[in-house]
Amino acid sequence: MKTMPLWPASAQAANRSSMARFMAEVNSAFGAGCTAYADLHAFSIRETEAFWSKAWDFLGVIGERGNGPVFRPGEHFQDAKFFEGARLNYAENLLRKSGDSPALIFRGENERRETVSWAGLRAAVSQAQQAMRARGIGEGDRVAALMPNMPEAIVAFLAASSLGAIWSSASPDFGVGGVLDRFGQIGPKLLIACDGYYYNGKAIPTGGKVVEIIEKIPSIEHALIVPYLGEPEAVLKRSAKARSWPEALGAFEAKPVEFTRLPFSHPVFILFSSGTTGIPKCIVHSAGGVLIQLMKEHQLHCDVHEGDRLFYFTTLGWMMWNWLTAGLASGATLVLYDGSPFFPDGNVLFDYADEAQIGVFGTSAKWIDSVKKAGLRPRDTHKLSSVRMIASTGSPLAPESFDFVYEAIKPDVHLASIAGGTDLCSCFVLGNPLSPVWRGEIQGPGLGMAVDVFDDAGRRMASGKGELVCTKPFTAMPVGFLNDPDGARYRAAYFERFPGVWHHGDFAEWTEHGGMVMQGRSDTTLNPGGVRIGTAEIYRQVEQLGEVEEAIVIGQDWDNDVRVVLFVVLAEGLTLDDGLRQKIKAKIRDGASPRHVPGLILQVAGIPRTKSGKITEIAVRDIVHGREVKNKEALANPEALDYFKDLKELG
Repeated sequence: MKTMPLWPASAQAANRSSMARFMAEVNSAFGAGCTAYADLHAFSIRETEAFWSKAWDFLGVIGERGNGPVFRPGEHFQDAKFFEGARLNYAENLLRKSGDSPALIFRGENERRETVSWAGLRAAVSQAQQAMRARGIGEGDRVAALMPNMPEAIVAFLAASSLGAIWSSASPDFGVGGVLDRFGQIGPKLLIACDGYYYNGKAIPTGGKVVEIIEKIPSIEHALIVPYLGEPEAVLKRSAKARSWPEALGAFEAKPVEFTRLPFSHPVFILFSSGTTGIPKCIVHSAGGVLIQLMKEHQLHCDVHEGDRLFYFTTLGWMMWNWLTAGLASGATLVLYDGSPFFPDGNVLFDYADEAQIGVFGTSAKWIDSVKKAGLRPRDTHKLSSVRMIASTGSPLAPESFDFVYEAIKPDVHLASIAGGTDLCSCFVLGNPLSPVWRGEIQGPGLGMAVDVFDDAGRRMASGKGELVCTKPFTAMPVGFLNDPDGARYRAAYFERFPGVWHHGDFAEWTEHGGMVMQGRSDTTLNPGGVRIGTAEIYRQVEQLGEVEEAIVIGQDWDNDVRVVLFVVLAEGLTLDDGLRQKIKAKIRDGASPRHVPGLILQVAGIPRTKSGKITEIAVRDIVHGREVKNKEALANPEALDYFKDLKELG
C-alpha cells in the first residue's frame, strides 16, 4: 500500500497562500514558469538578485532601496553583500501598525495577563526611546537585557533598535557566571533587568544577581529594573546606577517614535553560541539581513498574515525569541508566555492556544515528546480551532512525534519541523504551504537557501547521511563575530571544512520527497567501527519506550575504537535491569540497525541541558573522558554532570 502524506497541502488552501501569490508574481515578472514549490526554490537559488529584489517588494520591507546592487558576490563566501546602498531601521519595520488592535498578548505563570495594542506599543517604545537617549544610548551602543519573555522586553528591544543600538539578551535563570561570559564580552552601556521571575510555581528573586552583574561589568553605566515580582528595591537600594523601569519611562510623554535608518548590514543584535565547549561566541547579526529573511519565513513559509496570532514558547536566551519578535514586521500579533510549559500541568499551553486564539503555535520537539509521555490527548480536551500550524525545533522531531501530533493534537494541522540555528537566526530547512508533510521529514529548504548534503570529501550526496551545507551566500549570514578583528574565528567556524561553502555542523540526509531528515549535530555523531551514526537515530527509538523519560548517547573511546554508551532517565520508580536493557537494545536494533545498538546502557538521575533545553552530548562526553567542561554556566542544570563522573561501568 502506498504511503500517504500526513498533511496533503490541499490545492485550494495552497492557492490562497502568500507563497502561491508570490510564485504567481515571480512567474509574471520573470517568466519563471514555476508550478510547484521545488520550481520556486530552484528559481530563488539560480536567480539570486531577481529573487531577493522581488522579495523586498512583496514582503513590504520599509526603507530606501538605494542604487546599489541587490547582490554582489565577494572574493569569499562571507564577503558577499546584499542590498548595498539600502538604508532601513529594524524597529521601524516592526512598528509598522497603529490603532487599537492587539500587538502583544501576554500571560505569565503567575496569572498576570496583559494585552498591548499597537498604539500602546508605540507609546511605550517612544517613552523607552527617550529614556535611553537621555542615558546617552545611540548608534552602535550595546543594550543588554536579562528578562523574561514579557512585553517590557519587546518594548526595550524596539527602543534600542530604533536608535541604532545593538541588542543582546539572556533569560533571568542564567547564573552570574553565564551572564558575565556573555554580556562581559560585548560591553553593554545599559542593562535592562527584572527583579525576578516565576517558574514551576515558584517566585524566584534575582535582585542580588543583578546587583552583582552591574558591579562586575564596568561598561554598564545605567540599569533599568522591571518590577515583575514587585521587589525592585532589592536592586534600586544597592546600586546607584539602577532606576525603576516605570519611573524612567514615566518621565517622558509619548510622542511619535523616531527611527534612525542605517545601512542594510548595520548590526541589530548579538546572539551567543551555546557555550558548552568554551566561552560563547558573540554572533553579530545585521538588521537588513535578518529582517528580510524572517519576513520571508513568516509570510511565505508560515503564511502569516496581518492580524494572525503568532506564538513560540521561548526565552530571551534562545534565538527563537528574536525569530518570534520579527513577526511584528508582518503585522502579526505576538503571543508571549513566561513560565514553565508544564505548570500546573501539561495542558497550560493548549489552554493558552484556545484562550489567545493562536494561529501559528511554536514549540520544541522535546515538549511534544513530553506531552506524549504524559498521556495527554489535547484534541479530546481542547478546541484548538484557531491553530493551523505547529512549528517544532530545538532537536529533530521523531517520526512517532509526527504521528502523535496528528493522532492526539490536531489531525488537520500543518506540522512544520524546522531547523537552522543561532548562527543565522533563522532556518535552512522548514515548512511551506505548497508541499505535503511526510512522516518524520522536514518539508524542504527555505527560499533563497542553497542547502545541500556533502560527504567527507566535499561531494554532493543525493542520498545517504552527510554534512549539511549551504553552497551560496544568504542574507542572514552573520556580520561576523565580536572581538574577531581579522575574521579568523568566523572563517574557522563555517568555512574551513569545505572551502567556499558554509558548513553548518549538522548531520542530515535528503528524502525521496525532496525533504530532509536531521540526524543531530555532526560533532556528536558516533563512529563505531568507522561507521557514522547520528544520535537522533537512536533517540527516535528510545523515545518510543514508556519506561524511558529521556536519554543521551555518546561515543566513548574504548579499545582503539568507539563504544556507544546510552544513558537513560527512567520513569519514576523504575530501575534499569537486564530485562529492560534487552528491551531497549531490541527496540534500537529493530528500529534502526544492529550497528546502532549501544555497547553499554546505564541509568542516571538526570541529563544536562543548555538554557534553551537542548541536551549536551559534548559536555557528557568530556566528563566521561575525564576532560573539564569549560563553561558549566551555559547549562541549566550543571549539577547533572555529576551523574556521569567516575562511573565504574565505564572503566
